[in-house]
Formats: sequence, structure tokens, C-alpha cells
Amino acid sequence: MAAPMSGVDKPSAERSSFNTTSFQKKTRSKLIAIPGSRPSVQNGQLLVSTGVTSLDYLLGGGLAVGTVLLIEEDRYDSYSRMVLKYFLAEGVVCRHELFVSTAQESPDDLLQELPAPILDDVAGHTPVEPSRLSCDPQHGLDAMKIAWRYQNLPKVQSALASSSRFGHYYDVSKTMEPEIRQAARCHRFYVPEHPSQASSTRSTGLESYSALLTSLQELIHKKGFDLATPMSNSRNILRIGLHSLGSALWGDDLCCHDNPTNGHALTTFLYGLRALLRSSLSVAVVTVPSHLMQDRTLVGRITRLCDHAIALESFKGSERETNPLYKDYHGLLHVRQAPHLNCLASNLPDHKDLAFKLKRKQFAIRETPFASRLV
Repeated sequence: MAAPMSGVDKPSAERSSFNTTSFQKKTRSKLIAIPGSRPSVQNGQLLVSTGVTSLDYLLGGGLAVGTVLLIEEDRYDSYSRMVLKYFLAEGVVCRHELFVSTAQESPDDLLQELPAPILDDVAGHTPVEPSRLSCDPQHGLDAMKIAWRYQNLPKVQSALASSSRFGHYYDVSKTMEPEIRQAARCHRFYVPEHPSQASSTRSTGLESYSALLTSLQELIHKKGFDLATPMSNSRNILRIGLHSLGSALWGDDLCCHDNPTNGHALTTFLYGLRALLRSSLSVAVVTVPSHLMQDRTLVGRITRLCDHAIALESFKGSERETNPLYKDYHGLLHVRQAPHLNCLASNLPDHKDLAFKLKRKQFAIRETPFASRLV
């Protein structure tokens, strides 16, 4: 039996309103197109490169915009400082704006040590010479045995790397040209230039972190990094590099006493920083001298207040420096925390035992199947 056609005798306008449903076709939201960034294929987050290809792979393709990467410094702050310079150098090449804050030295001194970008693609594939293809038939037969996209890859690839290139490559033996460095917009926060008056109720460290957070908040709102600002074609990303937070130069006593009196200063700042970045086109890399902090519970709270957390353990001055098992590496890398963005579970790396090596022109993270034997 056919359905009753009660709407035949009704006007057309009334029939159209009667037949209209609440179903609407779902359309994808327009992604923000910013140079030096790309959307994640896993959770849709906007990613930027840290400047270290293997570290991008370890973080799930890159560093998500709106998050904080915590780096626990090595004993002499040489390799953690190098990773921070990679992060800032990538921002200069991508024409992102920078915010650098230090307490030990001037931010300009840190910017002058940025590694130089490599013009030629040293990590790319070497093209096959056309003359060799035409003159050597045996070579052509060998090249057809495997897929063309893999024929120029090395047979053994121990470094962590993704199949798609993201970011740039740098030569740590050379410094960036002043013309390239000065073309980037850089904002600075030097602790000695912002003296704080400690009172009976507020500590010196809390005053320094409060001034730093206020400077970041004003910069994000005034320069249009806030997501509440209307969209425009000139949107950019702010890269924030904070060096050695928690040290005595910041006014903290975290590294001086077992029971610090102002241990809440750094955790309060990180809580406000993460909340500020969540609603802005900003990303931060923070280094902390955790090996000097006596209260391990406080270190755990600092780690949980950040999205990503890694620790660099250098072999300098330790027994592993002369151990033949570690002769090809300069230290171990420990993943303290992985983020869970737009998902219920965190994206843990496939590799558990990781080590890093600073070559002449590259900082690389590698998988070591024997790293956990002597830990």
C-alpha cells in the first residue's frame, strides 16, 4: 500500500517546509594555512617542526601548536641547549616570530649561536645520473627490482625518521648568517633587565615568572596570536624558548634546598603558560635543570604540567663515556611523558631505548637495542 500523499493539495512553500529535515551535510572546517606548519594525520592538530627530524618523528610528526615541550637538561646543559637552538633556528627559517627568555646570559647571545641552515638537501635522496641509466643496462635492471621511491634510500637506517620530509636541516659547525637572523622578529625577556622586589608575601622567583607570563600574554594579544582574533591571511606562529627555568638565577631555591620555600612558583607559571598557549597560535620549548632538584615529587609535578617531556642524559663525566657499547653515542634520551591530544590515550613511541649523537653537522636521535642493559 502506497504512503498517503497528504501534501499534494498543499501549497508548494508549505510542502517544502514540511519535507525539510534537520539533517545537514557535514563539511570539514577550513584548516589554517601557515608557512612552516602542517596538520597532523593522527589527530588533526597543527604541527611545527622542532628543527630535529628525528625528534619530530618521536613526537608524532612534529610539535603541536598550543603545547609545551619540556626538556630536562643534561648535566652540562650542552645538548639541551643545542635542541633549543634548533627549535629557534627553525622558527627563523620559517619566518615565525620568536620569544626568547633567559636568566644566565642575554637572549642575543643565544640567538647568535643558532646553527646555519643547510642549503642543499643533505638528507634527501641522491638523483641517479641519466647518462648512467642509458649506458649501463645492468644498472637499469637492478633499479627496477625495487620500488622507485626506495631505490636511493640507505640499506640501514638507524636514525628515527619519517617518510615525508618536514622541517629543515642545519649545520651545527657553523652559525647562522646575521642577515638571516636579523630578518626574523624576535622578542626578548632577560631576567636581570626586569628586577623584581621580593616582599614578605611574594618571593623573587614568583615575581620573575609573573612578569614573564604578563609579557607573553600582552604579546599574544597585541600581535594577533590569540585565536579569538578574527582570521586573516597574515596569521603567524609564535615560538617561545624558555631556557633553564627553575635555576637559582630565576630567584628559585629549587636547586638549593631539599624543601624549597617557593616550589610553587614554577608550577604556577607552567599552569598559566599552558592555559595561555591552548587558545593561541603559540608553541613553547622549556628547559629545566631537573638533575639539580632534590625534590623528585616536584619534578613529577613539573612534568605533568607540560604536554611533552623528554630528558637528556649525557655521557660526559660518567662511566658510560668509556663504555664500548656507547662509543657511537653521546647520551641517552628518556621519554617522560607523551601527550594525549584529541584522544583518550597518549601516542607512545614505538622505540623504548633511545640515544642521541651530535655529529659534525647534525643532532640525531637513534634507536639502541642495548640501551636499557646498563641503565
